[in-house]
Amino acid sequence: MRFFEPVRDRKHAPSLVEQVVEALENAIRQQLLRPGMAMPSVRKFAKAHGLSTFTVSAAYSRLVAQNWLVARPGSGYRVAAAARRAPAGAAPAPVSAWAPPKIGASWLLADVFADHSIPIKSGCGWLPGEWLNEAGLSQALRQVSRTSPKQLAGYGHPYGYFPLREHIRHALEHNGLQVASDQVLLTQGATQGLDIVIRTLFRPGDVVLAEFPGYANLLETMRLAGLRVLSVPRNQDGLCTRTLEELAARHQVKAVFVNTVLQNPTGTSLSMNNAFRILQLAEQYRYTVIEDDVSRDLLPGIGPMLVAMGGTARVVYVSGFSKSIMPSMRVGYVVANAELLKEFAKTKMTLGLTTPEMMERTVHEVLRQGRHQAHLRRVQERLREAHDELGALMDEHGFEVYSRPQAGLFLWARPAGPWREQGSAKLAELALKDGIWLAPGSYFDPGQADTGWIRFNVAYSLHRALWAFMRKAGATA
Repeated sequence: MRFFEPVRDRKHAPSLVEQVVEALENAIRQQLLRPGMAMPSVRKFAKAHGLSTFTVSAAYSRLVAQNWLVARPGSGYRVAAAARRAPAGAAPAPVSAWAPPKIGASWLLADVFADHSIPIKSGCGWLPGEWLNEAGLSQALRQVSRTSPKQLAGYGHPYGYFPLREHIRHALEHNGLQVASDQVLLTQGATQGLDIVIRTLFRPGDVVLAEFPGYANLLETMRLAGLRVLSVPRNQDGLCTRTLEELAARHQVKAVFVNTVLQNPTGTSLSMNNAFRILQLAEQYRYTVIEDDVSRDLLPGIGPMLVAMGGTARVVYVSGFSKSIMPSMRVGYVVANAELLKEFAKTKMTLGLTTPEMMERTVHEVLRQGRHQAHLRRVQERLREAHDELGALMDEHGFEVYSRPQAGLFLWARPAGPWREQGSAKLAELALKDGIWLAPGSYFDPGQADTGWIRFNVAYSLHRALWAFMRKAGATA
């Protein structure tokens, strides 16, 4: 059964994913697809309609999220039971049924992670649940559940689960970095790794350099530590090295913090020349480079790795698995020279003792199964397609797009017209009333300036309701 004829007109037609979603919604409403019926496989549907499997998979996933379909491991997709769907022609739920949270630093830093009431999470920083390697995670959890409780009775090693540290060490070798296992410290996510580094190396009043726009949680961590944070603009090539050198010459800079590839929030990556220049300036002015590289697994191909280029004498490397395995699997790591890592381990133990070995074992099982690289390739391709679709939508709606990385989670863009002057924070507050979470640019600026920029998660930003809201907001601004 053919459900529709795809319209391949990017300027005037909805995205292919949206076309599939709309066609299947209509088929279900018209009872062409009845509750409990099996859907064609992703591959079969794609072949029948001349689409990519990634397009169909994204559409099916969206229909699952909207309760039109259900996904059952091993049996594919089926039409959801009628009771789980609104009948055709039913009125939408009244606005009073859902009260938007009040946007602010507290909500963005903490409450948002527990707030599941927002339907469209364009501002979030993680992959959709249906994009995860469910089979690999399930197998890993089953394997770890067979571990004898006697092996888990203690607190574990201060540096973390040794087999995972060994796996990380070998993975780093493929990027040209030779380290020993006692140079790898496991943490509760990369964010805790950054906090440990900050608490160990710096004292209140120390001058550090941060890119802007930059990682929001890092900026807040530095504020809590009482550091004096100076801004270095992030451009499409990487850091503005002229500003970096000027600030290093005028101040006693202790460190520069930098996202190497697929930066949060702009999505940009360092060029090789930019990476070399950052390391040259670090040697000249004797400051430490703190490399946050948490999104490298989402990058197709290769990109500069500062710690591999400059070594652990000058660079502290921080990464983790939240972007590639699962956000709630809070496992990150820090790599540094052996003496410095001892100090990081002391800080880690002081703050919260050892990290959860069960999670570390689970991550290790996922990595050692041999399927993880194939999973990453699928995710990378889905992200590339989402970038294509979102970029086309932004062009259609007159958005200014900062960079088009075609990879990673994020696009950094701002709407045309009055909203540039009114600011993205006001637009984000308005969007929440429609059940849409936007991430305003002021949240990523060390000076909290609002210049209209917004961070979009490409995997969550293709929803028709989001762009209907953008058209409505543009018309009423």
